[in-house]
This record gives sequence, C-alpha cells and structure tokens, in this order.
Amino acid sequence: MKTNKFYHLLGLLLCTLTIQAQSIIEETVQKLNSPNGAYEFAFYQKQNNAGEKQMYYTLFFKGKKVVEESELGVLIENQTFESALGIPNDTCKVWGENLNFTGIQRNQVNDSWKPVYGENTTIRNSYNEMTISFRKGELVKEKLTDGYDKNKSYFMNVVVRAYDEGVAVRYHFPEPSNGLFLHIVGEQTQFTMPEGTLAYYEPWAQGPYSLLPLKDWKGQSERPLTMKLTNGLSVAIAEAQMTDYARMKFSLNATKLNTLQASLYSSVDVIPAYSTPWRVIMAAENDIDLIKNNTIILNLNPENQIKDASWIKPGKVIRVAKLTQEDAKKCVDFAAEHGLQYIHLDAGWYGPEMKMSSNATRVSETKDFNMPELTAYADSKGIGLWVYVNQRALIQQLDTILPLYKKWGLKGIKFGFVQVGNQRWSTWMHEAVKKCAEYGLMVDIHDEYRPTGFSRTYPNLMTQEGIRGNEEMPDADHNTILPFTRFLAGPADYTIAYYNQRIKNTHAHQLALAAVYYSPIQFMYWYDQPSAYQGEPEIEFFDRVKAVWDETKVLNGEIGKNISVARRSGKEWFVGAITNTEARKIAIPTDFLVKGKKYVVKSFQDDDTVKTRTKVAVSEFKIKGGEVLNFDVKASGGVALIISEVSKK
Repeated sequence: MKTNKFYHLLGLLLCTLTIQAQSIIEETVQKLNSPNGAYEFAFYQKQNNAGEKQMYYTLFFKGKKVVEESELGVLIENQTFESALGIPNDTCKVWGENLNFTGIQRNQVNDSWKPVYGENTTIRNSYNEMTISFRKGELVKEKLTDGYDKNKSYFMNVVVRAYDEGVAVRYHFPEPSNGLFLHIVGEQTQFTMPEGTLAYYEPWAQGPYSLLPLKDWKGQSERPLTMKLTNGLSVAIAEAQMTDYARMKFSLNATKLNTLQASLYSSVDVIPAYSTPWRVIMAAENDIDLIKNNTIILNLNPENQIKDASWIKPGKVIRVAKLTQEDAKKCVDFAAEHGLQYIHLDAGWYGPEMKMSSNATRVSETKDFNMPELTAYADSKGIGLWVYVNQRALIQQLDTILPLYKKWGLKGIKFGFVQVGNQRWSTWMHEAVKKCAEYGLMVDIHDEYRPTGFSRTYPNLMTQEGIRGNEEMPDADHNTILPFTRFLAGPADYTIAYYNQRIKNTHAHQLALAAVYYSPIQFMYWYDQPSAYQGEPEIEFFDRVKAVWDETKVLNGEIGKNISVARRSGKEWFVGAITNTEARKIAIPTDFLVKGKKYVVKSFQDDDTVKTRTKVAVSEFKIKGGEVLNFDVKASGGVALIISEVSKK
C-alpha cells in the first residue's frame, strides 16, 4: 500500500514538473466575451521543453470561475489513410501536439428567428464568435488542380461562440489538399471544475439521478450534466448539433482531479470539410436561469430546412392501450371530447416488435384494425393517427412504409427502441427523420435518444423520450430535477399518466406536469383508458392546456426542490407548479400579467376533503395582475392554474 502511495505521489510530482515546464505561447492567447460581458472565455497554447504543444481554455461567469484550465483537442489516428495515400505517417504521440497557430477571425451576430412551434414565438440569436486556425505538418508546396498532393499537411480550427446564454466550442476541419480522411478516436476536450463541485450524475438516458462529487463514479454520466459549484453557480454542460458523429458522455479523467472528460461512444470517420458537434457550457447564479437560457441548443443548429411546414401540427395524444378497432374509436371519441388532437397505436399493432420478421406494412393477423377506415373515422372528428414502429422494422422497411403510411393518412411515427451511440446510428436516425419529412410525417423518437437541437433544422422531429418518465413512475424528487437537467436539451416525451395506481405523486402534481414540462407532442393518460374517466372536474386542465406556446416564463424554483412555470397561448396563461417529496409553500408571482388588470384564476389543487377519488379541488377567484398567489402544496404535490382576462361584459 505504501509503495502504491509512493508511486502515486511520484506521478503527481512528475505531472507538476511537466506543467511547470510548460510556457504559454503568447500569440495564441485569445479571449472572447459574451455580448453582455458576463462570460469570459480564454484560449491559449502551451509548449513544453520538448517542443510539444497543447491547447487549453478557461471560462469565467460574472467574475466567478466556471471551468479551470482544461485541455482542448481531437484524437486522430490516421496512419492507415496516410499510408494508403503515400503520405508520411504522423509520429506525434498526441495528434494535436504540433498544431501551429496561423490566425484568428472574429464575427458578431445579433438577430432573431421564429420557430415553426416552440415555447416562445421568437428566439433571440446573439453571439460573439472567434475562429482560431491551426496548421499541422508541412506548408503546401504547390497547389494542384487535379489529383492530390502528398504533403503531410492538416488544418484545424477551434470555433468558439459566446452567447449571453452560454459558451460553445467545436472543432472544424477545412478541406485538405491531400485527400485525407479523418479517423477520430476520441477528444481531449476536458472540463476541470472547481474543487467541491457536485454533479447530478445519471448513468443512462432513462436513468435515476444521484448528486455526487467528481470522484469514484462507476461509469459515465449522460448529457446534459448539471452541477452545483461551491461559489454558488449552477453549471450545465451539454451537446448540440450531433447528427453524424458519436454520442458524447462524461467520464472522470483518470489522472486529473475534478475533471470531466468528453468520452465518445466509438470512433468516427469523416471526410473534411467537417465540423464536430458543439460542446456547450451554461452557468447561472439562479437555477431557473439555466432553463431560461436553453434556446442556445437550438441556436447552435442550422435553420429550418422544410420549406412548407404547414402540415406540422403539435398536439396532445392518448395511447390506445387495448389494440382493437373498437377501443381505437373510443379513444378517438375521447380525444374529440377532451381537446386532444391525436390517438396513438402502440407496439404490437403489426406484430411482435422485437422480431425482425414482423412486417410494419400490414396489420398483424391477431389485430382487427382497418387503417383506412380508422383514419377516416378519426379525421371526421378532427383527430389524427400516430403509429409505433420499432427500429428493427424501420431499418428494413422505411422506404416502403413511408409512402404507405401517407396513403393511409397517418400523421406521425413513434420510433421505438432505437439504437443510438455510434456514428452509423446517429446518421441513420437523422436521415430517417428527413425522409419522414418528405412524406409529411411527424416523428417521436423513443428510448435512449436525446436531442441536440435537430428539431430546429427538421421540425417534424417533434419530441423524444430519453427521459425517466412515467414508464418508470419516478417520484417527485426526480420530477423536480428534470427541468434543470434533461429538459435543457429539448422537449421530452414524459408520457404523463393520471389514473394509474402506481403513480407516486398527487393528481394535482400530474396535472401541473402538462404545463411544467414541454413536449410539442404531449402524451396524456399514458396507462389509462377512456373508461378511467369518471367525470372528474379537474380534467378540464388537461382538456384546455396546450402543447406549444406563444410565451414562457420560468417563475421560480430550485433543482430537486420545486419549479413553477407560466406559459401563454393567445390570451390565456397556464401555470404549473410542483414540489418534491417535501410539502412547501409555493409563491407564484403574476408579474407576467398586465399590472392592475383584472383576471380570473381557475385553480386545481390537492385537497383531501374533496369527495372524489382523485382529491383535487377546483376553485375560481379573481386577481389583479402583479399579485403574488400563495399555495400550501402537499408533499409530492402541485398546483395548476388557468388565468384568463375578465370579460368586459
């Protein structure tokens, strides 16, 4: 044991000596501030006595340290390609150790754009950008117009964008003259956090959260990863524009304390010109500011590529729990009566979903669905039809089922049990969404897929799972963590349930989730059937709540404790507030209303004295805009509100 400690101390000493031997290359020192000046990003290279270079960065927010000195870089093993093209092999131990700084370009953008749908009708896009250019290897001796040269020459840019909402970094490889491919085996990208940082560790996309220090993790953690720093800041690290790359997760660096390592699922093969996904860092003095700033993920993606998006219709959905024509029609009737827009045929309608032999071009012999008849019946009541298709069928039949489903009159497909992680499946997934857009079909991706903003580019990707939702029946502690973690990445199909007895939270809590959580395709009554409804008056909130919004205000909250959100559709506001497993007083300010103007509030709150099985009280009262509404909320409870202007009549 003493011997091991000796070698550990010796290793730290040698590491310290190596760091001390490094010197900053002054010409590479480049700084970038966000438009409001809150963020300061510093980039530089260091060189050691052996002439080896390494890229580093630091990040501050409002003068407070967010990320300490951390490495940047891409790990590339290109000897095979070099040999194939007759180019001398790279002998560097680390691919980026001999990158030579060649210049910098700066840019500013300040505009806004209107999404097809969203949490707000307009999104601000304002940032400062710097592109730091490097050359690796020889200078190009001559420019060839045909064929390729054999110069051992690479080019790489580090691109940094600083928004008021956060800072993003990625690597760009300009087109080379020698015809080389790139075999990327990993990234050096690190995030060295201040001592004492605690992270909301989550082992997989549908896993539970644990608040852990940055040491002794059993595995990798999902992204976004939200952390609490000892200086009072909350920090989240996320990924944006990951469409043809390998998924990133976070590992603990084996030798550097308090350091998160960007870890790729697998290697990546690309042809330059090529840009890697963005690595996004968000900081906030108040937890709710992380939620307010989540538009950075969409802003880091290309604009909408669907010229006519009029067929994309967000809405609420009820699942057909019993797969029969009769029950499907009952769900259509229920949807029409209760303000829903869609019904959904889940797994099994075309056969066992896990069998490669199941044929998604026809209804299973064990089911009695008549698709044309069902879609016509649904259409007559203004209801659309979605179907589930497992990826096993999708990879075999996508080009066949898309024109067929369009002919049937279907509105959307829920992709099931998707394979995610490596470059092949990432590329396949996003190309499949594009193909669905060609046939006017919306998409909901289930299981481990997590969004990185592709819905801006192809808004027919409405929502996705990648969340521990009501299929696992999480408790209220988990539900109050989600807005500050998973929902920073984008919409989530939580599959809200209401009548099922396995729910661990109150019914008012479940109601409020429809306003707290955002999903343009919002599944309601996940484990319920229309017959479960017995006239409970509070269902009015589900009936009237929307799936997308004109305006959203995050009112208050703290990760893992409580959250209150107000969302506007037209002239009506819908408010949801939930607490964790502790009872608490929740104050809901109404500063989002016109001060002094009269409004009527309909509230839906837990009340054990109510003589219904759900114990939710519905009441109505008037307020003036700007008042603070106070509620005593039960443990694992919530409150939902509908606020409307008082009629002039």
